[in-house]
Amino acid sequence: MGNCWFRGSLIVNRVSSNAKPETPKIQSPSERDRSDESKLPSNAKEVEAMRLDSSARNPLVAFSFEELRAVTSNFRQDSLIGGGRFGRVYKGAVAASAAGDGDGAEPQPVAVKVHDGDNSFQGHREWLAEVIFLGHLSHPNLVRLVGYCCEGDHRLLVYEYMPRGSVESHLFSRVMAPLSWATRMKIALGAARGLAFLHEAEKPVIYRDFKTSNILLDEEFNAKLSDFGLAKDGPVGDKSHVSTRIMGTYGYAAPEYVMTGHLTAMSDVYSYGVVLLELLTGRKSLDKSRPPREQTLADWALPLLTHKRKVMSIVDPRLSAAAAAAGAGGELPARAVHKAAMLAYHCLNRNPKARPLMRDIVASLEPLQADDEARDAAGA
Repeated sequence: MGNCWFRGSLIVNRVSSNAKPETPKIQSPSERDRSDESKLPSNAKEVEAMRLDSSARNPLVAFSFEELRAVTSNFRQDSLIGGGRFGRVYKGAVAASAAGDGDGAEPQPVAVKVHDGDNSFQGHREWLAEVIFLGHLSHPNLVRLVGYCCEGDHRLLVYEYMPRGSVESHLFSRVMAPLSWATRMKIALGAARGLAFLHEAEKPVIYRDFKTSNILLDEEFNAKLSDFGLAKDGPVGDKSHVSTRIMGTYGYAAPEYVMTGHLTAMSDVYSYGVVLLELLTGRKSLDKSRPPREQTLADWALPLLTHKRKVMSIVDPRLSAAAAAAGAGGELPARAVHKAAMLAYHCLNRNPKARPLMRDIVASLEPLQADDEARDAAGA
């Protein structure tokens, strides 16, 4: 990725919307730097010029606002599929050629993220960061950006449609069937591959907001990372970290980053450990409804992860139900559970230098998936 004018100082503040409340963001009280506000693009032509300057590799469609209004049926309520601080997300359909799926006659489903609720300087920069990063990066475990709209005050993004929604919506749902152990490990491996790709890209990227709500699932539960608004270029040369205002989500952010503002790839590894804990326990990273000592998942679970019996006592009880429904007799693969727990333990090390690299996490998880596939084949 090229060294764009805005990259070194990309800091965004997300504003609240009328969507459901989410875990609060961490942000410093520092004054916003508006020194280069005039350099933000104001139309699609300027966006494309900036994308070319950043060595963009992925073709993107510059949609008009009226086109996106039409494909979402005028942003009708029954097209609404999600939302957050950035605005709302609607399901629509565009021509197959526009979606990059050839010239088929059938329109292709897409997700349209509307940033119109956040016309702030920071909101614009967050939108632009997604266009730049996803216009450059391509990987099976990153959501694909189809196009965007930059017209007047309108800022929209058009992604491939992920029919199963977020990991968060499945993991903490009271109405959806619980995710099986095999599916959870498939998600953990896919997300790890996505982070490993970012960390080892030609120009390394720190994702900075890794959490279950930002991991989306396709029809076959393949995990893809979404929402690159807080992503940062990693340190280059002899630099060990990127100094930045403290942004992230409570419960997921690495403690050393919260304390110092020093951002490294190891910050993502810590967040990955928290997500792995959520997959193991079925608990949220931060849950104020629990007793005080259990509210922050990482703090509560960390001392238990090295004890095999204690680990099995904190595993999501719905996992046994899912195993029984799959015909596995309600038994969980204890060895795999312990291995995943130890992996989470190492990711959550208070010393960031002692945490594993994402490529090593991928190497640790791949045998677990192979074991799951072998068990499924034996039970077929």
